[in-house]
Amino acid sequence: MTAPVLFQEKVLSHQGNYGIATLNQPAKLNSLSLEMCQLLTDQLTRWAEDPAIAFVIFEGAGEKAFCAGGDLHQLYASMQENAGKPAADNAYAAHFFDVEYRLDYQIHTYPKPIICWGHGVVMGGGMGLMAGASHRVVSDTSRLAMPEVTIGLFPDVGGSWELARLPRRLGRFLAATGAILNASDALFTGMADYCVRHADWSAVSADLEQIVWNPDAGKRALEQQIHEVLNTQSAAATLEVGPLQMHYAFLSMLCGTRDITTFYRDIAALADHEDAWLARAAQTMLKGAPLSVVLGLILQESARHLSLADVFKLEYNAALHCCAHGQLQEGIRALLIDKDKTPRWQPATIEQVTRDDVQAILASPWQDAARSPLASLG
Repeated sequence: MTAPVLFQEKVLSHQGNYGIATLNQPAKLNSLSLEMCQLLTDQLTRWAEDPAIAFVIFEGAGEKAFCAGGDLHQLYASMQENAGKPAADNAYAAHFFDVEYRLDYQIHTYPKPIICWGHGVVMGGGMGLMAGASHRVVSDTSRLAMPEVTIGLFPDVGGSWELARLPRRLGRFLAATGAILNASDALFTGMADYCVRHADWSAVSADLEQIVWNPDAGKRALEQQIHEVLNTQSAAATLEVGPLQMHYAFLSMLCGTRDITTFYRDIAALADHEDAWLARAAQTMLKGAPLSVVLGLILQESARHLSLADVFKLEYNAALHCCAHGQLQEGIRALLIDKDKTPRWQPATIEQVTRDDVQAILASPWQDAARSPLASLG
């Protein structure tokens, strides 16, 4: 059986090697499984400790996607098996999110440069892999989003941290609507650093192999050389203005509304907008879980005042409670299992979401928070 993640080491032309990690589930748009997260964690640890490895590249097999998110089928089965039980009792969910979030944190804090080639679809768990890379590269085919509202979750994998740091609080709109960004808007928001056309990636890879690496010069000097290669091949100047940038002033005003119910209603009013991108964003929110909208917004506010490690710990609590609450199971059922696309959300409306609902989901599933698997993170 073909491995779900492929690892290679290639020789730099002057000195040293570099590693390539290829997500290898193209039929599933390279969706992340627990096994894939563990394989990536273990290999990144080995490469971090290997003095001969200069940098690492993340890629996705196939033409369609770097990574479309998490593989949710086993998570769904675990929720069925643990229905009605406390959040901490779902051992699979606790282990899955523990491994995935630790991997994402490892990427954010990695001692060597990581270049993420985010071509095609980059959503959910794929955004978690890309966000912490030192060099985040999109292509002319890239489509980025955090669409967890559609399955009853929230922008996790550090999404609260990343979205909270976008200009003019635009992360609030992206969390509530799961709106899709093209390459131009990914660069505009700072969610990507470079754009290289898909057809030019092989040439970029060849140029990266020509880097003259001096291990004694430090990480910053190597990152600068990588930057020069990617910047030379940049296609950013040829991209058309994206829809988020086009509506920047309007969205900035919209996202300035602090009251969540008013914010929700303002977006809902765009469902019949003449602009297809705005209309689709509003329609996606209206089909999504109201509790997920509220969670995404409150987590972003919390993330503005927390360390990255503490953001992951808070998201971990919320993710486990979402598994136990039932709405994540219902969202996956409607989208991926029965595929009827008619989830029955509870609470059913934004007005029915209470402060107690939110506080219960953000609380630690353990009476002693130190028992959390992520307690030692950071």
